[in-house]
Amino acid sequence: MLSPVLHRHCHLFLVTGRSEDSRGLGSFQDMARSISMEAAGLTLPFLILTFLTISAASSTNQIQILNAERRIDLSSHIVKVFLTLKVENVMTAPASEIVLAFPPAQADHLALVKAQAAIGKKKKKSYVHLDVNPTELPDAPNGTKYFSISLLNPLSSGETATLEVLYILTHSLEPFPAEISQSESQLVYFRDSALILSPYHVKQQTTFLKTPSTKVESFTRVEPTKFAGRELKYGPYEDHPPYSFSPVIVHLENNSPFAVVEELLREVEISHWGNIQITEHYKLVHAGAQHKGVFSRVEYQSRPSFSGTSSFKHLLASLPPRVHSVYYRDDIGNISSSHLRSDYRKSELEIEPRYPLFGGWKATFVIGYGLPLEDFLFESPDGKRYLNFSFGCPLAETVVDKLTIKVGLLLLIICFHDAVVVLPEGSKDPSAAVPFPVEQRLETKYSYLDVVGRTVLVLEKKNAVPEHITPFQVYYTFKPIFMLAEPLMLASVFFLFFVACLAYLHNDLSIRK
Repeated sequence: MLSPVLHRHCHLFLVTGRSEDSRGLGSFQDMARSISMEAAGLTLPFLILTFLTISAASSTNQIQILNAERRIDLSSHIVKVFLTLKVENVMTAPASEIVLAFPPAQADHLALVKAQAAIGKKKKKSYVHLDVNPTELPDAPNGTKYFSISLLNPLSSGETATLEVLYILTHSLEPFPAEISQSESQLVYFRDSALILSPYHVKQQTTFLKTPSTKVESFTRVEPTKFAGRELKYGPYEDHPPYSFSPVIVHLENNSPFAVVEELLREVEISHWGNIQITEHYKLVHAGAQHKGVFSRVEYQSRPSFSGTSSFKHLLASLPPRVHSVYYRDDIGNISSSHLRSDYRKSELEIEPRYPLFGGWKATFVIGYGLPLEDFLFESPDGKRYLNFSFGCPLAETVVDKLTIKVGLLLLIICFHDAVVVLPEGSKDPSAAVPFPVEQRLETKYSYLDVVGRTVLVLEKKNAVPEHITPFQVYYTFKPIFMLAEPLMLASVFFLFFVACLAYLHNDLSIRK
């Protein structure tokens, strides 16, 4: 059967052909060339698509997971999953990456994915960090999210490697019942799969779930299943094809504080005169089971081990060493129920809201403190200044739905709390180096005595967890001469004012002689 292109051209040749041999031969050659060019144009995209599909399919068939061990920590409202994979290259071509797959229910709550490779054996074993980046597969099930782990050295045929993976899930524990009274314990649902979702064939796998207490209401059984003490074990399971999935539900007790910061705004004010001022605005909420009924403070204080077990009344913030001028306040005023412990290595601020937080209750407050400039501001070899500070929320065991950091400089010693942290006039080329993806944007802020405005560097991160507390750098160029701009402007204004006063006093403006 002729293709549509060939059929159309043959039809044209029969209708428009010539009787002369030489001319007919030339027409036939021209037509053949046009047929081959058009057919090539039609088949090239198809060949490319076919090649990509085959290469993607071959890459997933290239790796086999010999053993997978997954340990899920449910002791907090932040779910931490430790995954150990022993992989093997079963094809002849070398493999340079390993793909992780996450179901749609977990993809929306995924906060962090980290991987490292184990090198050596037993006492000489060491770990090397591996790059992890989002990726896509053409034959992926709907909603599946993939991450690619880049290996240090490609795996040859028959070679094996051991990978250690940590990924963290937030908002993955569903309170059930959704409302509890002051004297009731908090029960939650955790949904997952007894089998690890993977694009590879898994020869053997085991899953362990660590529960916060021995009280487990119910759990799905996928034999072999064993529950002892505070550990629920699924497996071992043998020889499961790619994308195997066996949903399980665990109903357990979890009275840990579900502390969630809905929004955190951190303002970093840098003064080249020797000080860094940090101001953090918190919107805190208890994201556990909603509190129902009335609150009895007498019962809460007289029976602390039975009343309000899932609530929390204090939080611990880890601050940098050598902090000074620490304050903790809300819209009403200063909150005196705080304790600061500081030394040359670290500083800890224990804060207590005005009332204990039950499920659904909220609190807003501000934490501020000062730091010495020489501990955090440095100069790079290329002459740029850079700030080296910690990203993330200093409160322990909290999830931040939206974290915004604004970093900049002030020219004067006096810091105004209502001023946005911005770069001074004269600063150029602001940039940030953060070890994970964040949203960056530039804004313009007009402050006191500004003419052209100052550049605001804003960093935003959603779904931040304690593991995001890592150093980051903000680079900029700044000439020290600009430090004298506003002081000279103020001095000039005062000088002109006094000159005007002297001129007024020494001149006689009366009209009489």
